[in-house]
Amino acid sequence: MKIIDLRSDTVTKPTAAMRQAMSLAEVGDDVYGEDVTVNRLEAVAAEIVGKEAALFVPTGSMGNQLAIMTHCGRGEEVICDANAHIFHYEMAAAGLLSGVQLYPLANLHSDAGIGSLSEYIREPLSYLPRTRLICLENTLNRAGGTVINLAQMASVYRLAREYGLKVHLDGARIFNAAYALQCEAKELTRYCDSVMFCLSKGLGAPVGSILAGSVDFITQARRCRKLLGGGMRQVGVLAAAGLVALADTSHLLVDHEKARRLAIMLAQLPGVKVDPAAVETNILLMELEKMPLGQFLEESQSRGLLAGPMGRQMVRFVTHCDVSMEDVEQAGKLIGELLL
Repeated sequence: MKIIDLRSDTVTKPTAAMRQAMSLAEVGDDVYGEDVTVNRLEAVAAEIVGKEAALFVPTGSMGNQLAIMTHCGRGEEVICDANAHIFHYEMAAAGLLSGVQLYPLANLHSDAGIGSLSEYIREPLSYLPRTRLICLENTLNRAGGTVINLAQMASVYRLAREYGLKVHLDGARIFNAAYALQCEAKELTRYCDSVMFCLSKGLGAPVGSILAGSVDFITQARRCRKLLGGGMRQVGVLAAAGLVALADTSHLLVDHEKARRLAIMLAQLPGVKVDPAAVETNILLMELEKMPLGQFLEESQSRGLLAGPMGRQMVRFVTHCDVSMEDVEQAGKLIGELLL
């Protein structure tokens, strides 16, 4: 039985071109700055997102936490959306590793939320934590891969400058956002001081993420990476796949089409709520009205379809380069058979 895996775009396998590049990669000791393939990846990545420098890290979570550790001092505060990855899925690392408090705001990634953002920036009083950083996430995973547009990014950045704050962008899927907005990634990242993006999600590389910012920022982040045990050696074998991934990202547009097609199919089924208009990128959320979530996931898996939970009755489907449009059509049919 063929398995259609829509749990996440992290399940993608490296392409033949990536495997060949990995096998031929020129390597050196990256802790000494001698891995030429890593150095090339960091330079290319920095250019793509319009920053002075970049750092190759094992995971997106590490990249986000390095940004928090580098931008903030202990006892300071980071404002983020209540659905943010750094709040839900990074194991309270900001507090544990950096002594930093997260301040999650509902609907930060909306015009209304941005309009009221200044109300949540702390006054400079001795008994309050100091607001130091605003963290945005584009696309916003828990909201169904929704996109923050250029005007919204610019508004947050201007406000941060007014209050002397920094802005970090969790851009795990920043290229999905850029394609949805029909702009280059660097047009979005101009409105942040640092950005993390993943090579191992929709871009299809097997391992790794990039943290980018100013030269001074990356110099300190590199020290923090070593502190967290992220000093890697002949890691050019992985960086090579990242270079292939960045050479052509256009397949992300096809992933968006797959997600919209699945949303249209699911919206016609009884017992679920799906809004095709809300599908902006490659993530689709489906709310179960009757069938328990556990039952749905178990029975869909028995039919060869893997999906992920997102809340008590919410299912997440993520399209990616390792599932075809035919797979998506089959997934829709399988779910229809399960619900009817």
